[in-house]
Amino acid sequence: MAADKQNETKVSSMDENKKNSPDGNIGLEILQIIKESQQQHGLRHGDYQRYRGYCSRRLRRLRKTLGFKMGNRHKYIGKKITVEIVSDSRYLLLVLMEAERAWSYAMQLKQEANTEPRKRFHLMARLRKAAKHSEKLEKLCESPRVDAKTKLEAQAYTAYLTGMVEFELQEWKRAMEAFNKCKTIYEKLASAFTEELAVLYRQRVDEISPNIRYCAYNIGDQNAINDLMQMRLTGGGGGMMAEKLEALITQARTRQAATMSEVEWRGRTVPVKIDKARIFLLGLADNEAAIAQASNEETKEHLYETLLAECRDTIQAVREELKSEAKQRDRGSDADSGKVSNLQFLHSYLTYIKLCTLVKRNESMAHTLQAKLKEPEADENKRGPRPQDLIRLYDIILQSLAELSTLQGLEDDHTFQKEVSLKTLVYKAYRCFFIAQSYVLVKKWSEALVLYERVLKYAKEVQSKAKSFNNSLKDLPDVQELIAEVNAEKYSLQAAAILADTHFLTSSSFTQPLCNRLETFRLDPTLVGKQPNLVQFPPDFQPIPCKPLFFDLALNHVAFPPLDDKVEQKGKGGLTGYIKGIFGFGS
Repeated sequence: MAADKQNETKVSSMDENKKNSPDGNIGLEILQIIKESQQQHGLRHGDYQRYRGYCSRRLRRLRKTLGFKMGNRHKYIGKKITVEIVSDSRYLLLVLMEAERAWSYAMQLKQEANTEPRKRFHLMARLRKAAKHSEKLEKLCESPRVDAKTKLEAQAYTAYLTGMVEFELQEWKRAMEAFNKCKTIYEKLASAFTEELAVLYRQRVDEISPNIRYCAYNIGDQNAINDLMQMRLTGGGGGMMAEKLEALITQARTRQAATMSEVEWRGRTVPVKIDKARIFLLGLADNEAAIAQASNEETKEHLYETLLAECRDTIQAVREELKSEAKQRDRGSDADSGKVSNLQFLHSYLTYIKLCTLVKRNESMAHTLQAKLKEPEADENKRGPRPQDLIRLYDIILQSLAELSTLQGLEDDHTFQKEVSLKTLVYKAYRCFFIAQSYVLVKKWSEALVLYERVLKYAKEVQSKAKSFNNSLKDLPDVQELIAEVNAEKYSLQAAAILADTHFLTSSSFTQPLCNRLETFRLDPTLVGKQPNLVQFPPDFQPIPCKPLFFDLALNHVAFPPLDDKVEQKGKGGLTGYIKGIFGFGS
């Protein structure tokens, strides 16, 4: 909350600096203000409720600053902003924030209307309210004190909100006219001002274009459907248009699917009775063409994810049908259990498409990582790509190929199995290459050299087997480039190993005193200096043998003479003997 208030203060101070244009007229950067406010206050994450709260707080501050309060806490007194009192751009900003608050509430209700349809009535009321406020803003901008740019932006903003109202009402012709007016104004503004503002205007034009094409399609322009499909595949038409584009394209494909009854794959014709499978197979060629034409890796990744999601849903629908077919087969007694059914073969075909798409996606990601791996690291603190990341991608590719070889209905297709095994060899070679590079990074030269030899073995095996598969394996990576790269890496590896050994010998020799390296000739300039390393002083401690300890082991085996007679004499003497013993008379 504190961060929101700091951002609000920053935006408010920015708007204070934009009160008047250089020629003394009133000016307001309408599109720039709403875009910055939306990005800073919730719309980056689609949080329209947060943005609506920001608009309410902004309105309260503006009214307080301008002294334009609607009564007090006890009584409401309505005031209208007229052309006569517009002496400051903040009056225009006040009306703009009212329109934005109503629009954000309408978009919030649109999100909630997916689960509560009755909120759509409230949505339309707030959207009309936003358009009404925008018309009020346009009338205020007709004042001679407002500059021409602000007038044009107000007209474009009004046309945009009016078009959205008509779009929701499905009045396609009027919506298209409003959107075209908005697009024309923004295109003219983009060509007349600086590049920074032009980028903002072009972004708005890009947002409006899907709506215009959708309206044209509903009016009757059948050519617009191709543009809409392309927009949907490239991630365009977000927000308000996303659901409508999905529904439109699904509807178009459903009409085409009525004419599709079968598909041919691996020499077998399979009937397609499931509508979801028909729609997916009809759109497969469009999806693959869009992926091939993708301009950047982010777009390509989005297209791959879209295609995989559709494929998974289709496989799930076929799997449900397989369960029903299995139950019917159990009830019947004349079922042919030896042959793969048409539905099972269709399931194998869809699984094949999914696994091949996974392989292509991971290969595309691997190519991107390889390019980044060869680039020098710009920031040492930031972790860059490593060979281990590529090893993981090739592991996933090999796992997908292993699943391909186990598809039902293709166990006896020897050509297919040979193709899969050859692809496996290619990707094994690449995986082995990056494992070798990971060993090079930790300076394990011998292990890396052995792995490079393994890469060459795989590559030569691929070359010997690939002569009969030129057409079917044209999308595979070129192993000839891999062989050339491995040979270059081998020479570099051998040179690095020799240099490391030389450095080790040189450094270890110089650290030892001269007396310990008399057999090795090295140019050591320290020997003729002030502190030559001749001998080690003080010398290290050396172990020496300890003084031996003697144990009298024979004592236990010695027989002593009896002393009984002497003990008795001392006992008989008594006191006299004791006295004699003292003075020595008894000895």
